[in-house]
Amino acid sequence: MQSLPALLLLCVAVCSAYPADRAAEDEDSMELVQQYLENYYNLAKDTKPFVRRRDGSPVVEKIREMQKFLGLVVTGKLDSDTLEMMRKPRCGVPDVGDFTTFPGIPKWRKTHLTYRIMNYTLDLPRDAVDSAIEKALNVWKEVTPLTFSRTDEGEADIKISFAVRDHGDFSPFDGPGNVLGHAYPPGSGIYGDAHFDDDELWTRDTSGTNLFLVAAHELGHSLGLFHSADPRALMYPVYNRLTDLARFHLSQDDMDGIQSLYGPPPVSPDEPVAPTESVPSGPETPAACDPALSFDAISTLRGEILFFKDRHFWRKSFRTLEPGFFLISSFWPSLPSGLDAAYEETSKDIVFIFKGDQFWAIRGTEVQAGYPKGIHTLGFPETVGKIDAAMFDKEKKKTYFFVGDKYWRFDEKRQSMEPGFPKQIAEDFPGVDPKVDAAFEAFGFYYFFSGSSQREFDPNARQVTHALKSRSWLNC
Repeated sequence: MQSLPALLLLCVAVCSAYPADRAAEDEDSMELVQQYLENYYNLAKDTKPFVRRRDGSPVVEKIREMQKFLGLVVTGKLDSDTLEMMRKPRCGVPDVGDFTTFPGIPKWRKTHLTYRIMNYTLDLPRDAVDSAIEKALNVWKEVTPLTFSRTDEGEADIKISFAVRDHGDFSPFDGPGNVLGHAYPPGSGIYGDAHFDDDELWTRDTSGTNLFLVAAHELGHSLGLFHSADPRALMYPVYNRLTDLARFHLSQDDMDGIQSLYGPPPVSPDEPVAPTESVPSGPETPAACDPALSFDAISTLRGEILFFKDRHFWRKSFRTLEPGFFLISSFWPSLPSGLDAAYEETSKDIVFIFKGDQFWAIRGTEVQAGYPKGIHTLGFPETVGKIDAAMFDKEKKKTYFFVGDKYWRFDEKRQSMEPGFPKQIAEDFPGVDPKVDAAFEAFGFYYFFSGSSQREFDPNARQVTHALKSRSWLNC
């Protein structure tokens, strides 16, 4: 790094909007500028940090480049807004040029990827880290054909780790603040891996550094995305602690970027029915806006919601206004109609379908081998002949099964029914009709359907927050 007199000359040359007397006393700011432009804007490391002319110098041009990319007023001067932006926490991946010695950003040549969490931060419980990483990957899964499954041993496409300072990849972390993490583009070895600076305070909310937000960004790099110049985008390089987590969604720029690599999510892997194809109406065809409409079963599927009724189902996507309407047999010819219950185990990318005393597992349009199985293999007593409804809680990794006025809870991690059940629905879900036809979890709420009515239930407050018609999800 250059001496203080050289740094002062830099300020005289380019800092007309930043008071000279303050800059002269702040050698750290000048060091920050040099490092920032070297790390993120490909400024040559032997570039002298002072210039005799304002225009045309490498430093000034890099300042202009940085201001343009990050949406600042392009002046080439180290004004207060520019210095403030340089001090904000951000991703360690450059905004311009390749990441260290790893040129190019290829994409994965397959759509199902594995990931492994190599170690854990002590700032959060392990299940909170697991949940944040799964939620971050789901952000990209919902808008692409990509699917993910976690492994706890051996090799994985994406390896996720927490580290401090020098951690063996020639891109050391810098302590609290500034660089929060970095990730490598798709490929083998270190490619695809994501690293998080464990000198940060990782949190579930925004009281510290929110792990979900940073992980969703870094895993975007793991999938092949560059940084975005759109301040509204998840892939914008600067961390935004003001993001409303409850209303988080990808920007159009994020979706355009990831879909340029992998395309939009398909109707199904085999596309047996075109997305716009509708089912002809007939005497046995349910009407979406019938005031008396009820559902047999409801499940999420790769970011969408499936509402099953008799031989049919509606497919609700948040990317399109109108839901699709299809025959169950068009997607899954071997499944029965008139289902009892369904739920998606998101970390496994599997939907479980129940009818009578049997259940099936499906991934995309493929029914998994070894099914159907008997529901009693899950731990139900022989007195239970069928399931009325099922619901998976992504955060808790628990599945709730509703039978009559009681419910059981299944631990998906341990693959066993929890002790102490069944319990009364009315006791633990006050305000919910004790006869549940269908249920699912979304946006942190539980949705219970009984006949033509549904209840939105807040599991944290343990109370019903809205009473709606069942058909409300179908734009009626």
